[in-house]
Amino acid sequence: MPQDKLEKYQKLAHVTYDCRYHIVWVTKYRFKVIDEEIKTALKWSIKHTCDWKNIKIIKGAVGEEHVHLYLQIPPKYSISDAMKWIKGKSSEKLLKIFPKLSKRYWGRHLWARGYFVSTVGITD
Repeated sequence: MPQDKLEKYQKLAHVTYDCRYHIVWVTKYRFKVIDEEIKTALKWSIKHTCDWKNIKIIKGAVGEEHVHLYLQIPPKYSISDAMKWIKGKSSEKLLKIFPKLSKRYWGRHLWARGYFVSTVGITD
């Protein structure tokens, strides 16, 4: 392959990869609790977690009750692990920073269980 074709791929010690996923998850009970202030803190939390695990954020969008992410995840991590880190860390941080969320979600769970994931192929 020509060198310019390989630039879109990521490399680890023994693997060259391009594992991209479209992931969506919602707030518990689909409550519309994500205002502009929470959205900003959520984006920073997601970015911090992804940077920590070398997960590349290609695109993302946050709505009032859901999050869409287009991620490139290293093959050494499972999707379920990546989602556990992203949802877990962001929930923990947001519930700590915003008391109004803690009142609404007294069980300490901001996100609904589960998520949607779709793999994205080479020709996406």
